[in-house]
Amino acid sequence: MRLSYPRHPGRTRPSRRLVALTATLLAAGALTACSGEDGPERTVEAFLSGWRSGNLQAVGFVDATGAKMPADEVLKEIKELSGELAATPPTLRRQGDAKITADTASAGFQVEWTLPGNTRWAYDRQVRLAHADDGQWQVIWEPQLVQEQLTPGDRLGLRRDPGPRAGVLDAAGKPIVEPRPVVRVGVQPEQVSDVPGLVKKLDAAFRAIRPAIVPAIDLSDLPKRLAEADDGAFVEVVTLRDEAYRQIKPRIYDLPGTKFQSDKLDLAPTREFARALLGSVDPAQADDLTAHPEKYLAGDLVGHGGLQGRYDDRLRGQPGLTVIVKRPGEDGTLVPTGTEVFHRDPQPGQPLKTTLDVAVQNAADTALRAEKQRSALVAVRISDGAVLAAANGPGPAGENLAFNAQVPPGSTFKMVSALGLLDRGAVKPDTTVDCDKTFTVDGRSFKNSDNFALGAVPFRTDFAKSCNTAFAALAPKLGGDGLAVAGRSLGLEGQWDLGVDTFTGKVSAKGSPAEQAAAAFGQGTTLVSPLAMAAATAAVARGHFEQPKLLLDPAPAKPAAAGRPLKADSVQAVRAMMREVVTSGTGSTLKDVPGQPVYGKTGTAEYDNNPAHTHAWFVGWQGDVAFAVFVEKGGASTASAVPIAERFLRALPR
Repeated sequence: MRLSYPRHPGRTRPSRRLVALTATLLAAGALTACSGEDGPERTVEAFLSGWRSGNLQAVGFVDATGAKMPADEVLKEIKELSGELAATPPTLRRQGDAKITADTASAGFQVEWTLPGNTRWAYDRQVRLAHADDGQWQVIWEPQLVQEQLTPGDRLGLRRDPGPRAGVLDAAGKPIVEPRPVVRVGVQPEQVSDVPGLVKKLDAAFRAIRPAIVPAIDLSDLPKRLAEADDGAFVEVVTLRDEAYRQIKPRIYDLPGTKFQSDKLDLAPTREFARALLGSVDPAQADDLTAHPEKYLAGDLVGHGGLQGRYDDRLRGQPGLTVIVKRPGEDGTLVPTGTEVFHRDPQPGQPLKTTLDVAVQNAADTALRAEKQRSALVAVRISDGAVLAAANGPGPAGENLAFNAQVPPGSTFKMVSALGLLDRGAVKPDTTVDCDKTFTVDGRSFKNSDNFALGAVPFRTDFAKSCNTAFAALAPKLGGDGLAVAGRSLGLEGQWDLGVDTFTGKVSAKGSPAEQAAAAFGQGTTLVSPLAMAAATAAVARGHFEQPKLLLDPAPAKPAAAGRPLKADSVQAVRAMMREVVTSGTGSTLKDVPGQPVYGKTGTAEYDNNPAHTHAWFVGWQGDVAFAVFVEKGGASTASAVPIAERFLRALPR
């Protein structure tokens, strides 16, 4: 057999001894190489290691014609071919021993890329090697080493296909957020002769929408946008829900230059519907892209705040991912060639099923709609603890005062104090307890709202009329920790697991005599949230504590255990006194609310050293619905919290 070798610059003709050895090898057929120091495996390992580390100086290269190639040039081509995958080099593993045929060899190796979303893409390749005159093995470079379908000039690229985002479901299993009609309000620049006049009229119309849009629509940049826009452009001003648009359509439809486009967007039933609890879904923001570059790309929809933010991974599912081949177009921009080398189908998200009741939530939102102060209303079903509504009034959209406020409960806490006093046998509903105008403990003077005094009256009247001085006088009978014990029996300070952040309260304990006196009527260091007070109220109505529940699927892993049954005589007495609050006490405006009897307790809580600065509260229940109303800086509860409670109860379905 006669062997011939191509001549290349810088390469010498093989020696006769090498030719004879090669002929012998050919006659014997292809042999599997040993893994000794001079075998090709050593070069293969150096190549794979250098590819991943970005340093190929320990490896010799030739191209398909046998011409030498600098290692830096090979490294540059690898990075260019890797395209959008270059920032995360693959894991590379040699597979088996090399096979030598004459002065060439081949060896298998595996390429495994880690793609966004921790997706693995693995495939096998073969590297060819040539035996140089100096006895070393050289890698024969070709683009197919990176991926078999690549040719010079190609680039790997990524295409992500978002999976369908799952919804947050109500208690009936229906999506709370679903496609709803909207109108995009825009302006066609060349049709507007008086831009300032148009801006003024649009601003007035938008401010007339009820409920008010918070924050208000900002039109300050509209003149600049119109000036920079092309003729015929649709310069979008705002997207309005259809019901909001119809409110102001007569005021804006015929304004010069205004244009309107109908569309549908995934929205909750109303703009304020459990907004802080649900959160929002928006295009990925700069902070999202910076914090999670491996997860989000520009244009992705991301959950922010509330349930949408906390369970974003579950709801968004797994985007589909395709590795494609790109090539520079005529203008140098990379364009897809149509070749796909890897594909993973998108996986739809999993829904969240909640206990929210749409009708009850709408009633809660309606009740708070006219409130100008930060406020909250939580409703809980007494029979099973299900959270039916979590509404928040004016304030930042993501601020969930309903679950997370940490504020003094004021006289609503007399419900807890009364339970503790009754449990200890310190009083009975008809026990006479003086309601003086003032009561002093350790030099600290306590008084009643509006400085009233009732004189010697039954304890149930002190409760119904909300006499602070009577409760301050009874505080020593609770002892240092009696109030905390009573609060814990109603679930306060508990370790709850609702699947979202909550504040379960902090009850004053072992304070000074003055602190104990203040705590007996909801002042001092005691702090609660509306949810905590709604749960405590439900416990009184039910006869034992049940942790509120919000998520049904996925169900929280460690919900708090149910409480022990409350003392029957004590809790029945508290219920009777809470009914008296409505029939003849501070909540009497609720006595004509339709339906079953209403029970409740008003509360006015000082929050600083100025007695005129107070939060307003009302807690109570009707039928199977317990609730708590909180109004920050609301003043007298009868002027703010009680009217909200009335609007809520009247709006409930019968």
